[in-house]
Amino acid sequence: MNVGFLGLGLIGASLACALRDRPEINDLIGYGHRPSTIDVALSLGIIDRAVEQPEHLLDCCDVLVIATPTLLAQQQMVHLVGIAETMESPPILTDVASVKGNLWRAIEAMELPAWPEYVVLGHPIAGSERSGVHAANPKLFVDHRVILTPHEGNSAGAVQCVEKLWQWAGADVISMPVELHDKVLAATSHLPHMLAYSLVDTLAQSDLSLDIFRYAAGGFRDFTRIASSDPVMWRDIALANKDEVLNAIDTFSSGLAGLRAAIADSDGEQMMAIFERAKSSRDTFVVKQNSKKDETNGV
Repeated sequence: MNVGFLGLGLIGASLACALRDRPEINDLIGYGHRPSTIDVALSLGIIDRAVEQPEHLLDCCDVLVIATPTLLAQQQMVHLVGIAETMESPPILTDVASVKGNLWRAIEAMELPAWPEYVVLGHPIAGSERSGVHAANPKLFVDHRVILTPHEGNSAGAVQCVEKLWQWAGADVISMPVELHDKVLAATSHLPHMLAYSLVDTLAQSDLSLDIFRYAAGGFRDFTRIASSDPVMWRDIALANKDEVLNAIDTFSSGLAGLRAAIADSDGEQMMAIFERAKSSRDTFVVKQNSKKDETNGV
């Protein structure tokens, strides 16, 4: 099959690299709004050829992956679906956006006769603080989850094709309802990024910022690493999933307020209860993750 990529940043370029040597793949075709990105992608062999306009991908691809920031992906999906609906045999359209509800609602707002059976929304749970085509990593998705949020109107063949695409890249593919996806990701991904950005920004404005960053230990660097992620991407994610991100921030703020009260009251017992619950939950999570890795490796 021919696979097209609308956007050749970290995720799009990494997926293209991961599919490069698969015998099932014929051509990898890309579009990027920056000519320099396309030049790099061609020179590095990430794609085989490029097109001049996004809609040209519809004519030459069997699968088209929209790999642009969340809000832009929403606009592009609507644009491409509008054209695809006029085609006799449109390609399968999928995406990599970190929020699914806004794309889902945008397609429903088009008031089509039925959900386009060829549109299968998805989200790879993988990434890096690096961005751009130069950050492409063919192993980025190995042993990472990809969440699909299929619609009841999807054709079984379209869903299976998108599943296979990610499995060829080494990913573990699961499905879940779109609402659950956005709630879970708000808590496990979007909130931590908001906290990292806020913490670094707050400390950077402190009178002690030079000393704070000079003497920061490994734990600080590990936690704040994600604050080096692409600001445009995370702005879009926060806006697209606003309600769930705000709910997650409010829940965390309530928990933090409880911890602050315990410290202010010198309530060591309450502090220990919070710390022990957190340690137990974290340890259980790590054990389950390690067990899953052992199962995957045949241990």
